[in-house]
Amino acid sequence: MNSSNSSIKTIGLIQQMCSDDLSQNMDATIRSIREAAGRGAQIICLQELYRSRYFCQTEDINLFSLAEPIPGPSTDTLGKVAAELGVVIVVPLFEKRAEGLFHNSAVVIDADGSIAGKYRKMHIPDDPCFYEKYYFTPGDTGFLSFNTRHGQIGVLICWDQWFPEAARLTSLSGAQIIFYPTAIGYQQADAGVSEKQARAWETIQKSHAIANGVFIASVNRVGTEGAITFWGRSFVCDPFGAVIVKSESDKPEVLIAQCDLSQIGETRKNWPFLRDRRIDAYHDITRRYKD
Repeated sequence: MNSSNSSIKTIGLIQQMCSDDLSQNMDATIRSIREAAGRGAQIICLQELYRSRYFCQTEDINLFSLAEPIPGPSTDTLGKVAAELGVVIVVPLFEKRAEGLFHNSAVVIDADGSIAGKYRKMHIPDDPCFYEKYYFTPGDTGFLSFNTRHGQIGVLICWDQWFPEAARLTSLSGAQIIFYPTAIGYQQADAGVSEKQARAWETIQKSHAIANGVFIASVNRVGTEGAITFWGRSFVCDPFGAVIVKSESDKPEVLIAQCDLSQIGETRKNWPFLRDRRIDAYHDITRRYKD
């Protein structure tokens, strides 16, 4: 395993299929975390809502029972695994904040098993089979990065990945790697345009890496759940948008990538986008639309 002081960090992405059995999903997740750590991963990211199938395809009040507090079952169990293996784990989960108040969240567990912080998904979609506004309150954490034993990381979640403002602000908070735990796919009616959608999804995230001079790591689920076929294709790209590793589209996979963080400084010196930003002229960005 690379030294914590080395500029080279090894990350792992856990791309999975999920069943209706929560215990089975947790067991499979822990096995994959152990595999990733055994292959040298220092920071390991799970997919969005890793503990269950993607339940937001319907509006069902009974499904709120899937939510858990922070700290809670996921952080207790995976905190012990993180401490045992000396790895950082990004754990995306359905957070029960209070009675009647729920978030789509991600907890960053540090390599000693402690909670380094949490991020609550800021952009909440409401589309056919993605009825997230029914379940999740928009996040109120802002855009953050977390100082862990193995590096300064940021986390954004799924729909967040289409918004350049989110990537920019997370990068400005100090993130060296931005993780995007994801549950994205296509419905059968959209199968004809699925390849275009997947390419656009990859392109927009590469653009965030380039515009901000950071590494991007996106982890998606696979398999068909209800009306959605998740397209996998988890990947990691460098600050030039070059793909380091990429998974298959139709099977579970533990993806391992080495990220040389010294590339961030070198890239930003050659492409000084942060230097040349006209922050004095961007005030209209906070308006919904300029009529």
